[in-house]
Amino acid sequence: MKEAGEGGESLTNISLAISILAVLVAMVTVLGHRSHTEAVLSQARASDQWNEYQAQKIRAQELAATADLLTLQPNANSAEVDAKLKQYAAQQAKWAGSTQLEQEKAKDFEADVAHAEHQASRYDLGEALLQISVVLCSVTLFTRQKRYFFLGLGTGAVGVVVAASALLVAH
Repeated sequence: MKEAGEGGESLTNISLAISILAVLVAMVTVLGHRSHTEAVLSQARASDQWNEYQAQKIRAQELAATADLLTLQPNANSAEVDAKLKQYAAQQAKWAGSTQLEQEKAKDFEADVAHAEHQASRYDLGEALLQISVVLCSVTLFTRQKRYFFLGLGTGAVGVVVAASALLVAH
């Protein structure tokens, strides 16, 4: 077994550590991609929800304008107009609760976007640190100097902690 410099760290151990770090990079990369995808999907849901909210608000405003016009126009059958106005008022009351619900759903999806983006940022930073650690450990194979190996392991440990902290991001 070849030795990697003064400290006696074997090349096999260094290669194994690099392999483990590479697996960690792959795992954190997948988690980061999933978080980015979740952010995009939640943003699409939020947009759809806001569109639904706007459509309901527009319908309610159009109905209110129609009701106002009915009251301003002279008509021969006020009983029918009164019945229609009551129908419109009932529909507006129904939409009032519904628009509030649509607005709350949209805000919830926006909160999901913020959460997923915050997680993705931590995964991205963890991934970058783990990639740097793989490179630093690989430099040890060329230079045979242990300090690169230990610097790489330290950077990798920080990368793992940063990536793991994404799981602690409050929702």
